Amino acid sequence: MSDQRTTAEIEADIALQREHLAQTVDQLVHKLDVKAQAKERTADLADRVTTDSGRPRPEVVATAVALALATGVLVWWRRR
Repeated sequence: MSDQRTTAEIEADIALQREHLAQTVDQLVHKLDVKAQAKERTADLADRVTTDSGRPRPEVVATAVALALATGVLVWWRRR
């Protein structure tokens, strides 16, 4: 009768399934929490565009300056 499971094995299986279910519910709750997701994305973006000291990364500043110049040239060209 090796197919028979003991009560302890069944209880352990139930506990494992409960843990998986709890994790799934936690993931769903997190996915539905739009405010928390927005905060995480904002923090991630801030980490990518600033240095550890909180200053803007040089490549971000250079890109912003290049975009401003390109926009200025485009506006000037269109008004000519």
